[in-house]
Amino acid sequence: SSGVMNISEHLSCPLGFGHYNAVDVCILETVIIVLLTFLIIAGNLTVIFVFHCAPLLHHYTTSYFIQTMAYADLFVGVSCLVPTLSLLHYPTGVHESLTCQVFGYIISVLKSVSMACLACISVDRYLAITKPLSYNQLVTPCRLRICISLIWIYSCLIFLPSFFGWGKPGYHGDIFEWCATSWLTNAYFTGFIVCLLYAPAAFVICFTYFHIFKICRQHTKEINDRRARFPTHEVDAAGETGHSPDRRYAMVLFRITSVFYVLWLPYIIYFLLESSRVLENPALSFLTTWLAISNSFCNCVIYSLSNSVFRLGLRRLSETICSSC
Repeated sequence: SSGVMNISEHLSCPLGFGHYNAVDVCILETVIIVLLTFLIIAGNLTVIFVFHCAPLLHHYTTSYFIQTMAYADLFVGVSCLVPTLSLLHYPTGVHESLTCQVFGYIISVLKSVSMACLACISVDRYLAITKPLSYNQLVTPCRLRICISLIWIYSCLIFLPSFFGWGKPGYHGDIFEWCATSWLTNAYFTGFIVCLLYAPAAFVICFTYFHIFKICRQHTKEINDRRARFPTHEVDAAGETGHSPDRRYAMVLFRITSVFYVLWLPYIIYFLLESSRVLENPALSFLTTWLAISNSFCNCVIYSLSNSVFRLGLRRLSETICSSC
């Protein structure tokens, strides 16, 4: 118990959980962070290994972005080792400010990469459905690598002003006391991030998926009309080899995108309210932050449940591991 009391003295623990005292809250925080760190690292390592073991997954150009997201989410889990080890090893606070800034910057950059990848995936699927004949000429492996490089560079640059005292990059749920009391959000910097990252990504995703499902709905209607007029095997074959696979794959990616924004929306709303000095609640800050970070594990679950080729690769990987054991 003395060790837990020592932790509570060094860490900034939310005190807004009703009848729980500071020690109980610190234990709860530790359990949540340690569990999420383990799940994120294990889940994304599995995704990365499955992509290397399932060649069929590489037939989709979006696999470049999916793997980039997996690596970014893996680094999120590795970065979460910082607060995990801090909670378990009694931080001294000597380099607390630098640790806070670096950790907040890294987490923000990695999640920016995920958000940008989701936007690029939606554009990729939009081009695949609207321009099927010229798609292979428009989307080449070289251009995909350039696009991914630009995503990383842009994400690193957009949060760089936080190191020069212009606001907080977006990390709340503060583990260190310095993060909670001395590193404050800035309304102008928050608006800067929203205008250059959150809003454009959300607009691109809404625009592309709206048109994707609109086109797929029209195509399905045309197929049904043809089947009603000409009930032949040729029409059935054309319908099966048309946009149906693209639509199914777009649905998988749409689920990933939807869950991403559902988990990140409370965090973004709190980020805006705190920057405007409308709301400041340590407990709410912690919950919204780690709810958003939990998305790094949810991507693995959604992809494994929704994609049959991924499930096949996961089964083969499991069989290989079991046979070697």
